[in-house]
Amino acid sequence: MLNGGLIGIKEAMESLKPMEQKVAQYILEHPETVVNASVQKVAELAGVSEATIIRLARSLHLKGFQELKLRIAADLAKASIPADRTSYQEIQIDGTVQDLIQSISHNNMLSIQDTLTVLSPKDVERAIDCLSEARRVYFFGVGASAVIAQDFKQKLSRINRWCEAATDFDSQATLAANMTEEDVAFGISYSGQTENIIQSLEIAKATGATVISLTKFGNNPVAETADIRLFTSSLEQSIRSGAMASRIAQLNVIDILYVGIASRTYEESIQALEKTRKAVSGSKRNG
Repeated sequence: MLNGGLIGIKEAMESLKPMEQKVAQYILEHPETVVNASVQKVAELAGVSEATIIRLARSLHLKGFQELKLRIAADLAKASIPADRTSYQEIQIDGTVQDLIQSISHNNMLSIQDTLTVLSPKDVERAIDCLSEARRVYFFGVGASAVIAQDFKQKLSRINRWCEAATDFDSQATLAANMTEEDVAFGISYSGQTENIIQSLEIAKATGATVISLTKFGNNPVAETADIRLFTSSLEQSIRSGAMASRIAQLNVIDILYVGIASRTYEESIQALEKTRKAVSGSKRNG
């Protein structure tokens, strides 16, 4: 799926350097002009150097200006869709229940759709490979991200994978310090700024373990620590709606990874799922 140029710019804006922000703002305001112009012309119009535009493309994890143009062109092709279907809706706490159902569901679905534009299939495949081959997998998350970490841990436990989830720094640092190059540390932080996660991943990386991150799109300290970077998108401005839609987008990525891992050893995974289902069912009956 070759789109997500404008979404990527909006997501990454805060993490860009000042001159990159300048050309990024020009692109957001004049996307049609950019699609039909050379890198030299865009540099002239935006008042920056050609090198700045190339650096912007790299900051957006793209190969160059040409790929950025192609993605922007794909975004413009979607512009004919009504705005109320492509923009996040503010949650009106004094609205009707029907309004609440529609707005929250709309934002959740849009968050997943936008994530598809910034999630790299190549990096997803690399993550599945590493997670499938790892001796042990440790998931690190704090606050809302701890819920995501626990969800992934529960899923992999069901298919007999050796994994742990740590949701406080002491636990994360302890586990990270004892990792080896056969292990994977999976850090989850939507902002990419969570200090505990950064420190824990740095400890894990020092042991030789593979580090995977799941953050919002753009340059951030958590992603910069990782060997494999996975991104989600959630552009709504409201604090009330942001934490919800971003969580849904993260859980969707976790589901993708989980099914990818399970499919590598499909028969063994099915058997493990059946065993754990029976075990849990038996425990409930005995209770």
